[in-house]
Amino acid sequence: MKIILMGGPGAGKGTQAGPLVERFGIPHISTGDMFRAAIKNGTEQGLKAKSFMDAGGLVPDEVTIGVVAERLAQPDCVKGFLLDGFPRTLAQGTALAEILDRLGMKLDGVINIEVAEDVLIPRLTGRRVCRQCGASYHMVFNKPEKEGVCGQCAGELYQRSDDNVETAKNRLLTYNNQTQPLIDFYQKQGLLITVNGGQAIEQVFTDILKALG
Repeated sequence: MKIILMGGPGAGKGTQAGPLVERFGIPHISTGDMFRAAIKNGTEQGLKAKSFMDAGGLVPDEVTIGVVAERLAQPDCVKGFLLDGFPRTLAQGTALAEILDRLGMKLDGVINIEVAEDVLIPRLTGRRVCRQCGASYHMVFNKPEKEGVCGQCAGELYQRSDDNVETAKNRLLTYNNQTQPLIDFYQKQGLLITVNGGQAIEQVFTDILKALG
């Protein structure tokens, strides 16, 4: 099973990735993991990526694409893979199509976990962190027993500045602007599987399996 997992910030990609790779017995390939492995193994593209990361810059597309090509050529990807976090743009999607063509591989599906903004915003802004011990809570998924108080050390819980509504809306807008052309690209190929991510976690997983057949 060769699949791509897409979805905006807070859509639940990470939650679904684990059960999917377990179900199909395929490697979970995220961009972060790919970069770390390529750097650790000292590959040509890994060393290029490291030079940008060490300088605090974004890794350019050509290097990211090179790292993806190296990873998909590994023996454990022959029977399938779950790509998470790549591609994010139409240019990356086009490059991935060329990589797969060279490797003689075809995608089985592109899963797009779609969640309404009014559901995503509380997910993205619900995090609370303890000033004292750094413990993390969530006002939707992992509430503290006593509001505003850490259950581990009784420290004060606060909302980080990057967890506010304005930042969350900007993150969603950036994601939607970037990925809409990519969604259209996969829709035209008949590969797009859109799943309602606003449901219970188990139901989202069931819907994905059903759509993949």
